Amino acid sequence: MDALEPDDHVVVVGAGLAGWRLCEGLRAHGFAGRVTLVGAEPHHPYDRPPLSKQVLAGRWDVDRVALAPEGRAGEIRVDLTLGVPAVGLDAASGEVTLADGTRLAATRVALAVGVAARAFATPSSGPLRTLRSLDDAAALRDRVADLEAGETVVVIGGGFLGAEVATSLAARGLVPVVLEAAARPLVGPLGEVVAGWLAGLAADASIELRTGVVVRDVVAGPSTWRVELEDGTLEGREVVAAVGSRLDLGWLEGSGLELDDGVVVDAALGAAPRVAALGDAARVVEVAGERGVRREHWQVAADHAETLARAWAGAEPSPLPATPYFWSDQYGKKIQLLGRPRPDDEVVRVLGPANADRWLALYARRGVVTGAVALSQPRALMRAKPFVDAGASLDRALADAPWEG
Repeated sequence: MDALEPDDHVVVVGAGLAGWRLCEGLRAHGFAGRVTLVGAEPHHPYDRPPLSKQVLAGRWDVDRVALAPEGRAGEIRVDLTLGVPAVGLDAASGEVTLADGTRLAATRVALAVGVAARAFATPSSGPLRTLRSLDDAAALRDRVADLEAGETVVVIGGGFLGAEVATSLAARGLVPVVLEAAARPLVGPLGEVVAGWLAGLAADASIELRTGVVVRDVVAGPSTWRVELEDGTLEGREVVAAVGSRLDLGWLEGSGLELDDGVVVDAALGAAPRVAALGDAARVVEVAGERGVRREHWQVAADHAETLARAWAGAEPSPLPATPYFWSDQYGKKIQLLGRPRPDDEVVRVLGPANADRWLALYARRGVVTGAVALSQPRALMRAKPFVDAGASLDRALADAPWEG
């Protein structure tokens, strides 16, 4: 795409990290035209990762998750349209339609829409409470603040978010019980081998994790919830579901964009001559002829925003980083992942014995390093990063072994 002109108008749909960082980046790199940021929630842009950690644990007020100080949008001349979701897009003309009937005519449109929590419904209670938004986090925090230490809270879902929620609840003196349908959590993103190494983290943190659990129903009582399982029942003062995320792009049907569990974009994030997508919604085609990938990672959203801001503002180009990065703080440990490993890739543990609580491992496919994963070994992980960046041979990485220095 050509660089924007001073009389152009950019409409950014999605007021999360990717959308806000794009607005900031456009101004930082010299774009002087109009910028409108559209958000479905009524709140100013805020950061989501602290919601399940610092906010739920009671260490932060919700004000601390703001991505910018009060008044910052006005300072950088970003028009905020909040609490009104986008419901339609004409990719050819660049017109965005909002739920209240407003039509925004744009020179360029950036789709920075994020995912929502996947619902978990039961026969008796319908959809259970989830934790995705600022309102979700504040409401759950306030409810558990009224509980006594030692009372039970049931967390349905043992993935990254479920583990973070359980960790924060335990920090408040509550007793979380985590119910996971799979034989062990995190097999999907990390593979069987690494998930096996992490299987004992909950027990090490004195948090009960039940795997292979089938939840039949959840029944609300006067003061407790009864969770009916395939093999018994469990009672808790609160129940929260953390069973994954979903991307709702139904409003883009008929827009003229290619949709495939995301907005299909090229390596420059372009979806159409006037439209780009970034962050959670972008399915980036990195290799011609392949389906492309979509990553719901904080760092990916930030990297996409910087790359697109530079391109649209006509600044020195910044290609997408070659190596995606993700982390999760859970059960008192930090899990970090670099690269694009597949769950069935070979895994080689290169630092830390089998029973260690700090270790580093490499993923490889056909003898080539595809990723690195670490448990509370951030420095060692960064020393492995050059091999992931370069797609180096596993033999070379093992021979050099810079993480041992």
